[in-house]
Amino acid sequence: MHTDARELEDNSLIEGDICIVGAGAAGLTMAVEWLNTPYRVVLLESGGFDYDDRVQELFRGQNTGQPYYPLKSTRLSYFGGSTGHWGGFCALFDPIDFVSRDWVPHSGWPITYDDVAAFYPRANLYLDLGHFDYSAEYWLKQNSEFVALPLKGDTVWNKMWRFSPPTRYGTKYRDTIVKAGNIALYTYATLVEISANESVNSVRELVVKNYAGKTHRVRARCFVLACNSIQNARVLLASNRQARNGLGNDHDHVGRYWQEHVELKSADLWLDKPRPMGFYLRNRWAARAELAISAAKQTEHRILNGTASLVPLPIAQKLKPVIESWSKDDPRAARDYMHEDQAQATPGRLTRFLRHNTYKAFELQTRMEQAPNPLSRVLLDTEKDELGVPRAILHWDLTPLDKRSIRVMYDLIGQELGAAGLGRVQLMDFLRNPEDLSWPSFTGGGWHHIGTTRMTDSPKTGVVDSDCRVFGIDNLYIAGDSCFPTGGAVNPTLTLVAITLRLSDHLKQVLPALTA
Repeated sequence: MHTDARELEDNSLIEGDICIVGAGAAGLTMAVEWLNTPYRVVLLESGGFDYDDRVQELFRGQNTGQPYYPLKSTRLSYFGGSTGHWGGFCALFDPIDFVSRDWVPHSGWPITYDDVAAFYPRANLYLDLGHFDYSAEYWLKQNSEFVALPLKGDTVWNKMWRFSPPTRYGTKYRDTIVKAGNIALYTYATLVEISANESVNSVRELVVKNYAGKTHRVRARCFVLACNSIQNARVLLASNRQARNGLGNDHDHVGRYWQEHVELKSADLWLDKPRPMGFYLRNRWAARAELAISAAKQTEHRILNGTASLVPLPIAQKLKPVIESWSKDDPRAARDYMHEDQAQATPGRLTRFLRHNTYKAFELQTRMEQAPNPLSRVLLDTEKDELGVPRAILHWDLTPLDKRSIRVMYDLIGQELGAAGLGRVQLMDFLRNPEDLSWPSFTGGGWHHIGTTRMTDSPKTGVVDSDCRVFGIDNLYIAGDSCFPTGGAVNPTLTLVAITLRLSDHLKQVLPALTA
């Protein structure tokens, strides 16, 4: 069932058993999991079914620290969320991503790789990724034209990526949700405040508003925030009438540890001779490899996890850095400008050119996890949006470990390729001096917003527990990658969906015990 909250009588009361806030990848995954259950599900979406710039304007915020994309255009506020401009890149996290690494402050999850991996096959289905196999060995057998670089050591390995069509949640699940008998979808219902009971250990109701001037209250036995890492933190911090520092923020962790994948061109690769390199490029088989560093070598060299992707040098030299091409507040204009730049730089039938040994020179582009850093954070501005909520300030802060890890990764890749007689790696200028801790102007990110409500085993070190429940509040949970303590070397969407499925299964066990 669908209701436009702008059409409701002002100050209406909406009630259900479970309330999910946000209809993006996390919120819709959870809602679909609750189809045809005996529970009434309330699903709140800030926007409608299509882009509405007046709603999108609520995401506008201020950037400080390391330059970043305009906040208004990095996330989409309508049914389907940011899957509306998602590129479809998917890969598995690695076991090392979940362990506490003594050289990475604040690392370690309170759950294990196996706890998450159990949900990867189901997540794979949600994202329409086909056969669940992320091994290089499997994909090399699927296409006789795939050839892996003959690396001989145990330092560099082929990390596999899969590509969703990409799945547009707003298109795929609209009819399912609207026709669901036990799901009540409310569009134009923006969460502005979370209200707790007198002892502030349980959520009593949510307050939602829209630009039609309507205010509504939502009551349920259980509440799940599935907005995104900036908006989850923003609403918790803004809900400060009963808790001075915001809900769930007794130890000042809400909003902290915001992370991105540091993405930028970093080196050139010159092979000894032209080689068939289609295995390392996006292709019709919807899989490709990137070069990654083994867990043992990450540990030995005390670096973060990252990957290097290959782009033919004649193409890479024509591409603008994404931090420049994605520079507009309007996400539609930003997308179109970036795609236009890519189309101009990329010749047709790229895979055919590579298969015929056209290129032997490549640009190596980095995707590196960011070290969790409490100074990298989301705060509240003094300026408020149209609905009266303080706007977000994003302070992106990178550390020396982030840059050193990139340099060492390419040193290791270069050594491995050289030892195998395959070619040479030339670092770009900004990486050549180990003492230089500055970042070049073309430093960007992958639009991967991680952290701000990190999962830990104690309220003294994080915001949610291993079941994604906010510490100290018995019926408030958070879904999505804002719960990730660390970001791994890969895009978060597949793991975001897996974590959401894990949370959904948990809530089905505990909901009967929760009282209204």
